[in-house]
Amino acid sequence: MIRIFAFPLKNRIMYKYSFLTLSLLLGFQFSHAQLGNTGGQVRSTWQLNTITTAVPFLQITPDSRSGAIGDAGVALSPDANSTFWNPAKLAFVEEDMEFSLSYSPWLRRLVNDMSLAYLCGYKKLSKNQTVGASLRYFTLGNITFTDEVGTNIRDFKPNEFAIDGSFGQKFSDNFSGGIALRYIYSNLTGGMNVGGADSKPGQSVAADVSLFYTKPRLKMAGKDATWNLGLNISNIGNKMRYTNSDKRDFIPTNLKLGTAYMVDLDKYNQIGMTVDFNKLLVPTPPRYTADGDSLIAGMDPNVGTATGMVQSFYDAPGDVDNEGNLISGSVVKEEIREVNIGGGLEYWYDHQFAFRCGYFYENYTKGNRQFITLGAGLKYEVLTIDMSYLVSTTNQNPLANTLRFSLRLALGQGTGKAGDEEPTE
Repeated sequence: MIRIFAFPLKNRIMYKYSFLTLSLLLGFQFSHAQLGNTGGQVRSTWQLNTITTAVPFLQITPDSRSGAIGDAGVALSPDANSTFWNPAKLAFVEEDMEFSLSYSPWLRRLVNDMSLAYLCGYKKLSKNQTVGASLRYFTLGNITFTDEVGTNIRDFKPNEFAIDGSFGQKFSDNFSGGIALRYIYSNLTGGMNVGGADSKPGQSVAADVSLFYTKPRLKMAGKDATWNLGLNISNIGNKMRYTNSDKRDFIPTNLKLGTAYMVDLDKYNQIGMTVDFNKLLVPTPPRYTADGDSLIAGMDPNVGTATGMVQSFYDAPGDVDNEGNLISGSVVKEEIREVNIGGGLEYWYDHQFAFRCGYFYENYTKGNRQFITLGAGLKYEVLTIDMSYLVSTTNQNPLANTLRFSLRLALGQGTGKAGDEEPTE
């Protein structure tokens, strides 16, 4: 259970307390806690400048398969979870219909009643077209709101969810495109009134645009292989706010680019490698003067969604030296530090038993999420069970020991096997 103090503020009121707590608890901004472990002469000049957004739960990996491969999945072989990673992959699914249910207790090192649940599925309309749908539900457990002297005001269970509809279309035997539409709802305060202002649930509508390319029947040292390439720009949507007087905050628009390579070692053994690169397409916080009135580095973040997406590629304020002077080349270096990398290996035996491992890296100035992932899967006829486990490589990481569980059920006439990346002819 979480306790939040509701001080009588006049601006941004309860939402600021709730959003700050949410952001911290989601583990996206724990870089301050990691400063003692960074060390190094080069890092000492880098300055913390994490990018924050509303509804960060949209960035959490929901399924166990990708959760075991370093949170990578935009180019993995298609399955029901493609509705999250890359809707374009749906055009190449093998089964006629499939459903997946995933569950993850979240941040168990901090609280015991927070979790993420994910339900998704697809249905092939034809050889070239597939539709999908999904529901993500995130609960923060029970939160007690108190006043400045510690008196309980009320208990509330904040929750957020996103409902998706997606579509994948083949353009050729090797290339496809996909789109997804998403409704986002975030209720963090239960409509509490603090300082004379009413809070309300945040709502937004967003879209994904994605591409997928697959090249099966390649040869590698005489072995059959498949190469995939995927791209997804997700959560392109309007900003969100939690009060009528509050300025709007960006949702986590994200660019994901990845590749995967699967090799059939023999009749029974198959191994795949994948890597994803991620970058948030929202403005980087600039640096202001001490009074907060003037910019000294970076760009004004109070722009529209489209402008913010373009601006995100060159608006980093960079680093300054001890005298406050901008360090040459630091703007480009900070932009590079905003790219997260995740990837790993997936091994299948007889298309029934899977073993996975991976690694995820985020620069310490941008959040410091760095961890190893492990997992396994079992496929029996139409049923597939996956699980993953997260091992932190930094101290005091609340994401450590995160578990995910997924259950997939294939229905109808299928032609594919687990881990098989060849498209339907």
